[in-house]
Amino acid sequence: MTGETDLQRLLASMTPHLLPDVHVFATLAPGAAMPEGLDPVMSFREQEGLTLIVKEDQARAAGVDGIFRCRMITLNIHSSLEAVGFLAAITARLASAGMGVNPVSAFYHDHLFVPADRAEEAMVLLMELAEQNRL
Repeated sequence: MTGETDLQRLLASMTPHLLPDVHVFATLAPGAAMPEGLDPVMSFREQEGLTLIVKEDQARAAGVDGIFRCRMITLNIHSSLEAVGFLAAITARLASAGMGVNPVSAFYHDHLFVPADRAEEAMVLLMELAEQNRL
């Protein structure tokens, strides 16, 4: 399974799903142990440390400082890792509304981390974008 590559089909067929939890971005110093109770939805190792995206309540309980309170939107279409322009079109639409977004591509789906207080607005914009591409 390689996923969809056609941009219009990706945009028209995506069905965004807003997850209920608030997440935060956090970092651990290089070599630091993962605090007990943290189950990151994503981790990425950089030279400066380990970036984590974790549920806000888990971070708080583990004593880990988090920034960027956000909600996760999963774009329910199996997009190819080689698809061209999918996230660019999505992030451009959100940017046109003055909304920052942190996208993450995984094997099957793309996920967006949008400001927690604007998550519902992001969903409306994404559904409008999908509808416009169905024409």
